[in-house]
Amino acid sequence: MTGPALTLGFETSCDETSVSVVRNGREVLSSVVSSQIALHEKYGGVVPEIAARRHIECVGDLTKEALFSAGCGLQDIDAVAATNGPGLAGALLVGLSFAKALAYSLDVPLAGVNHIEAHVCANYLNGGLEPPFLCLVASGGHTSLISVKNYDEYETVGTTRDDAAGEAFDKAARTLGLPYPGGPAIDEASKGGDDFAVKFPRARFNEGSELDFSFSGLKTAVLQYVVGAPEGAVNVSDVAASFQRSVVDALVINAMKACEKTGTSIVALAGGVASNGALRRVMGRECERRGYSFNAPPPEYCTDNAAMVACRGYYALLSEPGGSGYGVNIFSTGKK
Repeated sequence: MTGPALTLGFETSCDETSVSVVRNGREVLSSVVSSQIALHEKYGGVVPEIAARRHIECVGDLTKEALFSAGCGLQDIDAVAATNGPGLAGALLVGLSFAKALAYSLDVPLAGVNHIEAHVCANYLNGGLEPPFLCLVASGGHTSLISVKNYDEYETVGTTRDDAAGEAFDKAARTLGLPYPGGPAIDEASKGGDDFAVKFPRARFNEGSELDFSFSGLKTAVLQYVVGAPEGAVNVSDVAASFQRSVVDALVINAMKACEKTGTSIVALAGGVASNGALRRVMGRECERRGYSFNAPPPEYCTDNAAMVACRGYYALLSEPGGSGYGVNIFSTGKK
């Protein structure tokens, strides 16, 4: 596939159904998302069966909406891309099956895209960032430091040993009686709070694993603090701010260490936690202090979306039509 090209992307890895049309891997012509937060909120987390059922119900209508918003038809699509993992098996199956059938009917190639790589590629959307760079991917299911060597070469240099950062946000929010999802709730509650009020732990690992993360101890510390405090003595804003500071410090410190280890001076954020205001401020400030370049996608491209999937699929197909990239599968269906 050669540019210019329109890629139709699908994202159904968890609880958001999204369809997008992207031109030449960078220009977002449309990006529509159907969130399921209201469906899962009462359970305090995502219920896989409910998520998959909702994907089935709305993926067709969202495809029509994405094409209409982009001002194009199916006949204009040059390639299709869909997330093929990691994620919830049933949810992934809905998007990938729909995308396969559509690509087959249009006689265009299909790229099965790695979800984490797609998050990294959110940094390319409507922007000028080029590899190589270091990317911190932080979301509800993943926390990783990725060395992006080129459009098809990714190396994980650090990852979480237990909970992901977003998962820790959700569990801390539940402990504090804040709504789901926990990330935005903690961010909002922390405003006006004293982030030095409570001294929460920060995990550290020995040499060789110093770029890894651990948030299970921090999550437990929040629970122990709240349970052990006298009735009415817990200042939610202070606890939220102190917890958030511990998470942000861990993420930023390891990212800076990774830059030194890999010789990289360009840092990017990705994933749902990348929309956290404190993380963006502290990471930006630390990069400026060190003379590093800093990039963060707009918040709408931090959470799960199909535009990032279309972008990753485009570069995979552009570089090697027969199959390329870590976690990317290319299925040729015919002439294009």
